[in-house]
Amino acid sequence: MAKWDNSKTEDLMKAILALKSTKEAKKFFRDLLTEQEIIEFGKRWQVAQMLSNRIPYPLIRKETGLSPTTIARVSKWLNRGKGGYKLILQRLHHYNQLL
Repeated sequence: MAKWDNSKTEDLMKAILALKSTKEAKKFFRDLLTEQEIIEFGKRWQVAQMLSNRIPYPLIRKETGLSPTTIARVSKWLNRGKGGYKLILQRLHHYNQLL
């Protein structure tokens, strides 16, 4: 299995950083991913937000339809991952306070 952090994924990250709006992001991700993959990623992001707000697993499962395994995986990365979820949660929280 190839390492996820390689020149191809580096190029992908640069492409994502070049996006300038939600409209552009929707176009790019729809071309890159299937509709189901986009929906799945959206649900995982929802789980991260709900976990950060201390919503219990059963309510998260009911709201998202995701398995307890997926919810636990998101929780693991939220609490012991690279810090990506927390970075964006904090950034969006700060941004929303400015509005």
